[in-house]
Amino acid sequence: MRLTDALLLVALTVAASAPASAQDLTGTLKKVKEAGALTIGYRDASVPFSYLDGSQKPVGYAFEICLKVADAVKAHLGLDKLDVRLNPVTSATRIPLIANGTIDLECGSTTNNADRQRQAAFTNTHFLTATRFVAKREKGLDKTDDLKGRTVVSTSGTTNIRQINEINAARGLGMRILPAKDHAEAFLMVETGRADAFVMDDVLLAALVAGSKTPEAYTISSEAQSRPEPYGIMLRKDDAAFKAVIDAATAALYKSPEGRALYDKWFTQPIPPRGINLKLPMSEAMRKACGSPSDSPDPAAY
Repeated sequence: MRLTDALLLVALTVAASAPASAQDLTGTLKKVKEAGALTIGYRDASVPFSYLDGSQKPVGYAFEICLKVADAVKAHLGLDKLDVRLNPVTSATRIPLIANGTIDLECGSTTNNADRQRQAAFTNTHFLTATRFVAKREKGLDKTDDLKGRTVVSTSGTTNIRQINEINAARGLGMRILPAKDHAEAFLMVETGRADAFVMDDVLLAALVAGSKTPEAYTISSEAQSRPEPYGIMLRKDDAAFKAVIDAATAALYKSPEGRALYDKWFTQPIPPRGINLKLPMSEAMRKACGSPSDSPDPAAY
């Protein structure tokens, strides 16, 4: 690590851990200080970001990031103890639950885009993905145009279902697009033949395929239906003080050896509960994103 990087890391860590005086607190920091608790929203099936393990406990890459953020908030507020509460969320409920104060952080596989930034805020990007589709290998589907006239499923409330609807209309492909309540249900529809393809973020599709009974029976499209898109931890909009703490904590983590080790733990090693390995080493774009942390929703920034 270069000296300038090391100094920046120290500065960010200090910023994230400096205790705040009670009279200066506003927004979420004040809420957390008064309640002695911070609430994390987690997903139950967004492998490997946030999901339930064999004991039905939340685990995952994004979930661990949120726990480290909670530690930074605890240190910043000078608390001896911080109760970390957990609240399940879905694609459809995550933004409303952030907005109404039910949860303070949302850890999952949430795309940071310009539309969502009008409803919520995001901290620094922790992953880059793109929209693709998975289908049974025997169907021979690989390009977007191969979906013409096909039944396609995507998860309700996601950017992916919006994207495939827009593509369907723009190209006149005549797809029948069905919404699913979650990723597991959507993949099951492909597995059982109720849908020809499932459109979703490529990393989530890789996880579903790796965890299936017959991974070799599926293929993920070589053609993407979107540009690379950033994932970020979501928090409430217009809460600059809280965001500053979260940004400092995540930037310090992502730039550190600990951040790289955390990535490798969830993307290049066997993960619970079945020991599947996604075999997704950090890309060059992701290495750059970690080296220069950003909360930009613009794919061109990466």
